[in-house]
Amino acid sequence: MTAAIEISGLHKCFGDLEVLRGVDFSIAVGEVVCVIGPSGSGKSTLLRCANLLEQPTAGRVVVGGVDITDPDVDIDPVRRRIGMVFQQFNLFPHLSVLKNLTIAQRRVLKRSEQEAIEVARQNLARVGLADKENSYPTRLSGGQQQRVAIARALSMGPELMLFDEPTSALDPELVGEVLSVMRGLVDDGMTMMVVTHEMGFAREVADRVVFMDGGVVVEEGLPQDVLGNPRHKRTQAFLSRVIHPGGLTTEKSTTS
Repeated sequence: MTAAIEISGLHKCFGDLEVLRGVDFSIAVGEVVCVIGPSGSGKSTLLRCANLLEQPTAGRVVVGGVDITDPDVDIDPVRRRIGMVFQQFNLFPHLSVLKNLTIAQRRVLKRSEQEAIEVARQNLARVGLADKENSYPTRLSGGQQQRVAIARALSMGPELMLFDEPTSALDPELVGEVLSVMRGLVDDGMTMMVVTHEMGFAREVADRVVFMDGGVVVEEGLPQDVLGNPRHKRTQAFLSRVIHPGGLTTEKSTTS
């Protein structure tokens, strides 16, 4: 299968702290990979290195055949192919929902106002918020704000979507609506890398689950294998802490 992203020998240090210690990782086009692990394991740092929001200390990141860690590569055209959804929604509070979705389209993709509005409305409908285009973020629930953030990322036409614990800042009753939108993206064939503590979601939608601890990939494989019958003791210990018999997670992590 063609690789959407290939990461090899990835290291990331913050001063004397080595957060990633030689990670090798790839995602095929159309594949959904969920990355799990305890806080501080390097999950979010891996995600941020995948589109150079963090500059790797060593190693290579190749997106769609382009080595974005090559200093001579223009990162901007490649980064436009990658959508990113964060723990916090990062919406502009002084702009309406519609304007939150059109501003980057117009400035980065140079779309006309009408084209940007049409694309924005299509994606608001896609996340079930067609009736909120004139609302302001502060008037929306956390779940609605995160769905707007997803629609904003989709409006840029990404080939790969990166999700950094997209439900960790939400009240429990709002988590389901965001996961439902993400399931829809899976059904549409979107290539996705999801850092998550929602083990039931990972079991249901992932093609592959990756368990990280201590800045390395400890174990990866099919969801039923990694989550249902983990081989490594570190994976077993982590899952015994966070999964109830019904498959629900108890961990609420905001740093990784």
